[in-house]
Amino acid sequence: MTETKTLRAKNPGDVLALVPYFLGFHPEDSIVVLTLGDATRPFHARLDLPADVEEVPALVEYLAEVAGRHGLHRVVVVVYSDDEQLAEVAGLAVAGRLERDGLSVPVAIRSDGERWYCLAGCEHGCPAEGTPYDVSTHPFTAEAVVDGRVTYSSREALRDSLVPTDPDEVDAVRRAADVVLDGFRAAVGQPAEGPAPGRARAHLVAEGQWVGQRVRRFLADGLRLTSEEVGRLLVALASIEVRDVAWAEMAHDNAGRHVDLWRDVVRRAPLELLAPPAALLGFAAWLAGDGALSWCAVDRCQEAEPDYSLAGLLADALAGAVPPSAWRPYDRENLTLFAR
Repeated sequence: MTETKTLRAKNPGDVLALVPYFLGFHPEDSIVVLTLGDATRPFHARLDLPADVEEVPALVEYLAEVAGRHGLHRVVVVVYSDDEQLAEVAGLAVAGRLERDGLSVPVAIRSDGERWYCLAGCEHGCPAEGTPYDVSTHPFTAEAVVDGRVTYSSREALRDSLVPTDPDEVDAVRRAADVVLDGFRAAVGQPAEGPAPGRARAHLVAEGQWVGQRVRRFLADGLRLTSEEVGRLLVALASIEVRDVAWAEMAHDNAGRHVDLWRDVVRRAPLELLAPPAALLGFAAWLAGDGALSWCAVDRCQEAEPDYSLAGLLADALAGAVPPSAWRPYDRENLTLFAR
Protein backbone atom coordinates (compact mmCIF):
# COMPACT_ATOMS: atom_id res chain seq x y z
CA MET A 1 0.00 0.00 0.00
CA THR A 2 1.33 3.41 -0.95
CA GLU A 3 0.28 6.88 0.11
CA THR A 4 -0.18 9.31 -2.73
CA LYS A 5 0.72 12.47 -4.54
CA THR A 6 -2.30 14.17 -6.13
CA LEU A 7 -2.47 14.00 -9.93
CA ARG A 8 -5.51 14.45 -12.17
CA ALA A 9 -6.56 11.55 -14.37
CA LYS A 10 -9.20 12.33 -17.01
CA ASN A 11 -9.51 9.00 -18.82
CA PRO A 12 -8.39 5.35 -18.67
CA GLY A 13 -5.16 6.19 -20.50
CA ASP A 14 -4.25 8.59 -17.70
CA VAL A 15 -5.10 5.96 -15.09
CA LEU A 16 -2.82 3.42 -16.77
CA ALA A 17 0.02 5.94 -16.72
CA LEU A 18 -0.60 6.67 -13.04
CA VAL A 19 -0.23 3.06 -11.95
CA PRO A 20 3.53 2.70 -12.61
CA TYR A 21 4.03 6.29 -11.49
CA PHE A 22 2.74 5.45 -8.03
CA LEU A 23 3.84 1.83 -7.73
CA GLY A 24 7.33 2.26 -9.16
CA PHE A 25 6.93 -0.66 -11.55
CA HIS A 26 4.68 -1.98 -14.32
CA PRO A 27 2.41 -4.62 -12.77
CA GLU A 28 1.62 -7.99 -14.29
CA ASP A 29 -1.10 -10.46 -13.25
CA SER A 30 -2.30 -7.96 -10.68
CA ILE A 31 -5.34 -6.08 -9.51
CA VAL A 32 -4.78 -2.42 -8.67
CA VAL A 33 -7.02 0.00 -6.80
CA LEU A 34 -6.21 3.71 -7.00
CA THR A 35 -7.79 6.38 -4.81
CA LEU A 36 -9.58 9.27 -6.56
CA GLY A 37 -10.55 12.54 -4.93
CA ASP A 38 -10.79 13.12 -1.20
CA ALA A 39 -10.32 10.29 1.25
CA THR A 40 -9.62 10.03 4.95
CA ARG A 41 -6.39 8.19 4.15
CA PRO A 42 -5.69 8.03 0.40
CA PHE A 43 -3.77 4.96 -0.70
CA HIS A 44 -3.01 2.75 -3.68
CA ALA A 45 -3.09 -1.04 -3.52
CA ARG A 46 -1.69 -3.75 -5.78
CA LEU A 47 -2.36 -7.41 -5.15
CA ASP A 48 -1.41 -10.50 -7.10
CA LEU A 49 -4.31 -11.71 -9.22
CA PRO A 50 -5.55 -15.05 -7.82
CA ALA A 51 -4.67 -18.16 -9.75
CA ASP A 52 -8.33 -19.14 -10.04
CA VAL A 53 -11.79 -17.71 -9.36
CA GLU A 54 -12.19 -19.61 -6.08
CA GLU A 55 -9.65 -17.28 -4.49
CA VAL A 56 -11.41 -14.10 -5.62
CA PRO A 57 -13.80 -13.73 -2.63
CA ALA A 58 -10.92 -13.46 -0.16
CA LEU A 59 -9.32 -10.75 -2.29
CA VAL A 60 -12.63 -8.87 -2.48
CA GLU A 61 -13.12 -8.99 1.30
CA TYR A 62 -9.61 -7.75 1.95
CA LEU A 63 -9.89 -4.78 -0.43
CA ALA A 64 -13.36 -3.88 0.86
CA GLU A 65 -12.15 -3.91 4.47
CA VAL A 66 -9.13 -1.75 3.66
CA ALA A 67 -11.18 0.71 1.56
CA GLY A 68 -13.70 1.10 4.36
CA ARG A 69 -11.05 1.60 7.01
CA HIS A 70 -9.38 4.31 4.93
CA GLY A 71 -12.56 6.24 4.30
CA LEU A 72 -12.40 6.03 0.50
CA HIS A 73 -15.16 7.53 -1.67
CA ARG A 74 -13.98 7.14 -5.29
CA VAL A 75 -11.58 4.59 -6.71
CA VAL A 76 -10.56 3.06 -10.02
CA VAL A 77 -9.97 -0.65 -10.54
CA VAL A 78 -7.42 -1.96 -13.04
CA VAL A 79 -6.82 -5.65 -13.67
CA TYR A 80 -3.60 -6.59 -15.44
CA SER A 81 -3.98 -9.95 -17.12
CA ASP A 82 -4.12 -11.81 -20.42
CA ASP A 83 -6.80 -14.04 -18.92
CA GLU A 84 -9.96 -12.22 -19.94
CA GLN A 85 -12.33 -14.46 -17.96
CA LEU A 86 -10.39 -14.34 -14.70
CA ALA A 87 -9.87 -10.59 -15.05
CA GLU A 88 -13.60 -10.02 -15.61
CA VAL A 89 -14.56 -12.11 -12.59
CA ALA A 90 -12.03 -10.51 -10.25
CA GLY A 91 -12.40 -6.95 -11.51
CA LEU A 92 -16.20 -6.98 -11.47
CA ALA A 93 -16.31 -8.65 -8.06
CA VAL A 94 -14.08 -5.98 -6.54
CA ALA A 95 -15.80 -3.06 -8.29
CA GLY A 96 -19.25 -4.41 -7.47
CA ARG A 97 -18.46 -4.90 -3.77
CA LEU A 98 -16.96 -1.43 -3.46
CA GLU A 99 -20.00 0.12 -5.12
CA ARG A 100 -22.34 -1.79 -2.80
CA ASP A 101 -20.32 -0.36 0.08
CA GLY A 102 -21.08 3.13 -1.19
CA LEU A 103 -17.95 3.91 -3.18
CA SER A 104 -17.96 5.31 -6.69
CA VAL A 105 -15.98 3.29 -9.26
CA PRO A 106 -15.98 5.41 -12.43
CA VAL A 107 -13.26 3.34 -14.16
CA ALA A 108 -12.97 -0.45 -14.12
CA ILE A 109 -10.73 -1.80 -16.86
CA ARG A 110 -8.48 -4.68 -17.85
CA SER A 111 -5.05 -4.22 -19.40
CA ASP A 112 -2.97 -6.78 -21.27
CA GLY A 113 0.01 -4.42 -21.34
CA GLU A 114 -0.74 -3.04 -24.79
CA ARG A 115 -4.51 -2.47 -24.85
CA TRP A 116 -7.14 -1.68 -22.27
CA TYR A 117 -10.64 -3.11 -22.22
CA CYS A 118 -13.73 -1.95 -20.33
CA LEU A 119 -15.12 -4.20 -17.67
CA ALA A 120 -18.92 -4.23 -17.54
CA GLY A 121 -20.32 -1.04 -16.05
CA CYS A 122 -17.33 1.15 -16.88
CA GLU A 123 -18.40 4.67 -17.87
CA HIS A 124 -15.81 4.83 -20.68
CA GLY A 125 -17.08 2.79 -23.61
CA CYS A 126 -14.43 1.11 -25.70
CA PRO A 127 -14.38 -1.23 -28.70
CA ALA A 128 -14.40 -4.98 -28.19
CA GLU A 129 -10.88 -5.23 -29.60
CA GLY A 130 -9.68 -2.83 -26.90
CA THR A 131 -7.92 0.51 -27.04
CA PRO A 132 -4.14 0.64 -27.58
CA TYR A 133 -2.07 2.69 -25.17
CA ASP A 134 1.59 3.52 -24.51
CA VAL A 135 2.51 4.93 -21.12
CA SER A 136 6.11 5.59 -22.19
CA THR A 137 5.07 8.80 -23.96
CA HIS A 138 2.52 9.94 -21.38
CA PRO A 139 3.09 13.26 -19.52
CA PHE A 140 2.85 11.45 -16.17
CA THR A 141 5.80 9.30 -17.21
CA ALA A 142 7.79 12.42 -18.03
CA GLU A 143 6.80 13.88 -14.67
CA ALA A 144 8.10 10.77 -12.94
CA VAL A 145 11.48 11.35 -14.56
CA VAL A 146 11.47 14.97 -13.42
CA ASP A 147 10.57 13.84 -9.89
CA GLY A 148 13.52 11.45 -9.93
CA ARG A 149 11.29 8.35 -9.76
CA VAL A 150 12.69 5.17 -11.24
CA THR A 151 10.05 2.90 -12.80
CA TYR A 152 10.94 -0.77 -13.14
CA SER A 153 9.61 -3.16 -15.75
CA SER A 154 8.06 -5.44 -13.11
CA ARG A 155 7.90 -6.09 -9.38
CA GLU A 156 10.63 -8.70 -9.85
CA ALA A 157 12.85 -6.06 -11.44
CA LEU A 158 12.23 -3.74 -8.49
CA ARG A 159 13.12 -6.53 -6.09
CA ASP A 160 16.22 -7.41 -8.11
CA SER A 161 17.36 -3.79 -7.78
CA LEU A 162 18.12 -4.63 -4.13
CA VAL A 163 20.42 -7.52 -5.03
CA PRO A 164 24.18 -6.79 -5.15
CA THR A 165 25.59 -6.43 -8.64
CA ASP A 166 29.26 -5.97 -7.73
CA PRO A 167 30.74 -9.08 -6.07
CA ASP A 168 34.06 -7.31 -5.54
CA GLU A 169 32.33 -4.58 -3.52
CA VAL A 170 30.50 -7.15 -1.40
CA ASP A 171 33.81 -8.90 -0.74
CA ALA A 172 35.40 -5.59 0.24
CA VAL A 173 32.58 -4.92 2.70
CA ARG A 174 32.87 -8.44 4.12
CA ARG A 175 36.62 -8.01 4.65
CA ALA A 176 36.01 -4.68 6.34
CA ALA A 177 33.41 -6.27 8.60
CA ASP A 178 35.84 -9.07 9.52
CA VAL A 179 38.48 -6.49 10.48
CA VAL A 180 35.94 -4.70 12.70
CA LEU A 181 34.96 -7.97 14.38
CA ASP A 182 38.57 -8.95 14.97
CA GLY A 183 39.27 -5.54 16.47
CA PHE A 184 36.26 -5.80 18.73
CA ARG A 185 37.24 -9.22 20.02
CA ALA A 186 40.80 -8.10 20.64
CA ALA A 187 39.66 -4.99 22.47
CA VAL A 188 37.16 -6.62 24.81
CA GLY A 189 38.54 -10.13 25.01
CA GLN A 190 35.25 -11.87 24.18
CA PRO A 191 33.00 -12.57 21.16
CA ALA A 192 30.50 -10.02 19.97
CA GLU A 193 27.45 -12.19 20.61
CA GLY A 194 25.42 -12.19 23.80
CA PRO A 195 25.37 -9.74 26.72
CA ALA A 196 27.96 -7.01 26.68
CA PRO A 197 29.16 -6.18 30.19
CA GLY A 198 32.12 -3.99 31.02
CA ARG A 199 34.46 -3.19 28.15
CA ALA A 200 32.14 -4.84 25.62
CA ARG A 201 29.27 -2.61 26.70
CA ALA A 202 31.41 0.51 26.48
CA HIS A 203 32.51 -0.53 22.99
CA LEU A 204 28.88 -1.08 21.93
CA VAL A 205 27.88 2.34 23.22
CA ALA A 206 30.75 3.94 21.32
CA GLU A 207 29.70 2.16 18.12
CA GLY A 208 26.11 3.30 18.66
CA GLN A 209 27.29 6.88 18.95
CA TRP A 210 29.28 6.50 15.75
CA VAL A 211 26.28 5.02 13.91
CA GLY A 212 24.05 7.93 14.93
CA GLN A 213 26.68 10.46 13.87
CA ARG A 214 27.37 8.71 10.55
CA VAL A 215 23.69 8.47 9.66
CA ARG A 216 23.17 12.15 10.46
CA ARG A 217 26.18 13.06 8.33
CA PHE A 218 24.72 11.16 5.37
CA LEU A 219 21.39 12.91 5.85
CA ALA A 220 23.24 16.21 5.67
CA ASP A 221 25.63 15.60 2.76
CA GLY A 222 24.32 12.51 0.92
CA LEU A 223 27.85 11.23 0.28
CA ARG A 224 28.20 7.49 -0.22
CA LEU A 225 29.75 5.48 2.60
CA THR A 226 33.10 3.81 1.99
CA SER A 227 33.41 0.02 2.05
CA GLU A 228 35.10 0.29 5.44
CA GLU A 229 32.24 2.38 6.80
CA VAL A 230 29.61 -0.03 5.45
CA GLY A 231 31.44 -2.98 7.02
CA ARG A 232 31.62 -1.20 10.38
CA LEU A 233 27.97 -0.19 10.14
CA LEU A 234 26.80 -3.71 9.37
CA VAL A 235 28.69 -5.19 12.31
CA ALA A 236 27.26 -2.56 14.65
CA LEU A 237 23.70 -3.06 13.38
CA ALA A 238 23.83 -6.72 14.40
CA SER A 239 23.01 -5.34 17.85
CA ILE A 240 19.31 -4.47 18.01
CA GLU A 241 20.15 -1.64 20.39
CA VAL A 242 22.49 -0.10 17.83
CA ARG A 243 20.01 -0.73 15.00
CA ASP A 244 17.47 1.26 17.00
CA VAL A 245 19.90 4.18 17.11
CA ALA A 246 19.76 4.32 13.31
CA TRP A 247 15.99 3.80 13.37
CA ALA A 248 15.60 6.74 15.76
CA GLU A 249 17.09 9.06 13.14
CA MET A 250 14.09 8.48 10.83
CA ALA A 251 11.36 11.09 10.50
CA HIS A 252 8.64 11.78 7.97
CA ASP A 253 10.63 14.61 6.41
CA ASN A 254 13.89 12.67 5.93
CA ALA A 255 12.54 9.24 4.97
CA GLY A 256 13.60 9.66 1.34
CA ARG A 257 17.21 10.25 2.37
CA HIS A 258 17.08 7.16 4.56
CA VAL A 259 15.85 5.19 1.55
CA ASP A 260 18.92 6.36 -0.38
CA LEU A 261 21.25 5.37 2.47
CA TRP A 262 19.84 1.94 3.25
CA ARG A 263 19.22 0.96 -0.37
CA ASP A 264 22.92 1.50 -1.07
CA VAL A 265 23.95 -0.44 2.05
CA VAL A 266 21.63 -3.33 1.17
CA ARG A 267 23.11 -3.56 -2.33
CA ARG A 268 26.60 -3.89 -0.83
CA ALA A 269 25.86 -6.13 2.16
CA PRO A 270 26.88 -9.79 2.43
CA LEU A 271 23.84 -12.01 3.01
CA GLU A 272 24.88 -12.89 6.56
CA LEU A 273 24.77 -9.18 7.52
CA LEU A 274 21.80 -8.16 5.37
CA ALA A 275 18.78 -8.41 7.68
CA PRO A 276 19.14 -5.19 9.76
CA PRO A 277 19.79 -2.75 6.87
CA ALA A 278 17.09 -4.40 4.74
CA ALA A 279 14.56 -3.96 7.56
CA LEU A 280 15.62 -0.32 7.96
CA LEU A 281 15.24 0.19 4.21
CA GLY A 282 11.78 -1.34 4.34
CA PHE A 283 10.73 0.94 7.17
CA ALA A 284 12.14 4.03 5.45
CA ALA A 285 10.40 3.12 2.19
CA TRP A 286 7.08 2.63 3.99
CA LEU A 287 7.56 5.96 5.76
CA ALA A 288 8.32 7.61 2.40
CA GLY A 289 5.09 6.20 0.93
CA ASP A 290 6.74 3.57 -1.28
CA GLY A 291 4.88 0.42 -0.31
CA ALA A 292 6.21 -1.63 -3.22
CA LEU A 293 9.84 -0.99 -2.31
CA SER A 294 9.04 -1.62 1.34
CA TRP A 295 7.62 -5.07 0.53
CA CYS A 296 10.68 -5.90 -1.57
CA ALA A 297 12.97 -4.88 1.28
CA VAL A 298 11.00 -7.10 3.66
CA ASP A 299 11.46 -9.98 1.22
CA ARG A 300 15.22 -9.42 1.13
CA CYS A 301 15.41 -9.18 4.91
CA GLN A 302 13.52 -12.43 5.38
CA GLU A 303 15.76 -14.17 2.85
CA ALA A 304 18.65 -13.49 5.18
CA GLU A 305 16.79 -13.98 8.47
CA PRO A 306 13.21 -15.28 8.16
CA ASP A 307 12.26 -14.42 11.74
CA TYR A 308 13.75 -10.93 11.91
CA SER A 309 11.28 -9.11 14.16
CA LEU A 310 11.30 -5.65 12.57
CA ALA A 311 10.57 -7.15 9.16
CA GLY A 312 7.67 -9.09 10.64
CA LEU A 313 6.20 -5.97 12.23
CA LEU A 314 6.60 -4.07 8.99
CA ALA A 315 4.96 -6.86 6.98
CA ASP A 316 1.97 -6.72 9.33
CA ALA A 317 1.71 -2.95 8.86
CA LEU A 318 1.90 -3.27 5.08
CA ALA A 319 -0.62 -6.10 4.93
CA GLY A 320 -2.96 -4.11 7.16
CA ALA A 321 -2.54 -0.98 5.01
CA VAL A 322 -1.44 1.04 8.03
CA PRO A 323 -0.66 4.55 6.70
CA PRO A 324 2.77 6.11 7.36
CA SER A 325 0.97 9.04 8.98
CA ALA A 326 0.14 6.74 11.91
CA TRP A 327 3.81 6.48 12.87
CA ARG A 328 5.39 8.74 15.47
CA PRO A 329 9.17 9.22 15.41
CA TYR A 330 11.22 7.12 17.78
CA ASP A 331 12.08 9.05 20.95
CA ARG A 332 15.87 9.10 21.19
CA GLU A 333 15.53 9.56 24.94
CA ASN A 334 14.13 6.03 25.14
CA LEU A 335 17.09 4.34 23.45
CA THR A 336 18.20 1.58 25.79
CA LEU A 337 21.77 1.66 24.51
CA PHE A 338 22.42 5.01 26.14
CA ALA A 339 20.37 4.42 29.28
CA ARG A 340 22.30 4.86 32.49
